[in-house]
Amino acid sequence: MSILVNGDSRILVQGVTGREGSFHAARCMEYGANVVAGVTPGRGGSLFNDTVPVFNSVEQAVGETGANVSLLFVPAPFAQDAMLEAAEAGVELIVCIAEGVPVLDTARTLRYLEGRGSRLLGPNCPGLISPGSRCKVGIMPGAIHMSGRVGVVSRSGTLTYEAVSQLTALGLGQSTCVGIGGDPLIGTNFVDVLAMFNDDPETDLVVLIGEIGGSMEQEAAQYIKESFGKPIVSFIAGATAPPGKRMGHAGAIITGADAAAEAKNRALRDAGAAVVPSPALIGATVAEAMSGAS
Repeated sequence: MSILVNGDSRILVQGVTGREGSFHAARCMEYGANVVAGVTPGRGGSLFNDTVPVFNSVEQAVGETGANVSLLFVPAPFAQDAMLEAAEAGVELIVCIAEGVPVLDTARTLRYLEGRGSRLLGPNCPGLISPGSRCKVGIMPGAIHMSGRVGVVSRSGTLTYEAVSQLTALGLGQSTCVGIGGDPLIGTNFVDVLAMFNDDPETDLVVLIGEIGGSMEQEAAQYIKESFGKPIVSFIAGATAPPGKRMGHAGAIITGADAAAEAKNRALRDAGAAVVPSPALIGATVAEAMSGAS
């Protein structure tokens, strides 16, 4: 079993004929994802990779192919329009890869999504992958993943790949890996994903990778303490970051005591998570937790 996407997901790619869109859409298809449509205004009627029909609008693509997941490779200044178009067409899951989307654009998008039945992942995220279903919706390297029972949720794409690589090297496969994005305002947070993993009978343990900035990790810790029933291994990036200086992601900035790594680690440790001090120890800590649980 997996969360959010699976082998039945019908994926459309907005911006499929662009450089990034075409490259990553092809990689998703090579992995096994069911890409059923592409959307590029003015290119309707053509084919991508000789097999995937390209439409002028998301509405046309959904109407003719039944697509229910949209993967956006649209530049940041135009991402809001693309997200709204997907939501208006009734797409259930919208995955926005773009970095640099204005926060106000994201806020307006999230307001529009309220009550419409569409979920946004991102912006500024690598997407998600369910190895057992051979479903990849994003930019992560498929080859490092393997099917298994460890869920991964992360604000950082690169650290997700590092954690997954360690897990796979130790023979610990993944159920679903979700990159929620590193912007200050995102569509799906840690608690949302943890709740799905909690309900997934084929996820035994979850790796949570956070970073400085905001309070999402503390909110996750509160949920873990009150409602989560599975082991958690966590790592928080940015322990040595100076206050007031943005580190990598737009949301990775210490603006108060709660935004610092120390406060996040303390909250997660108090909630029962196994907190690791270095990303190099994620795989070994998961292996130890899994062996202790068996």
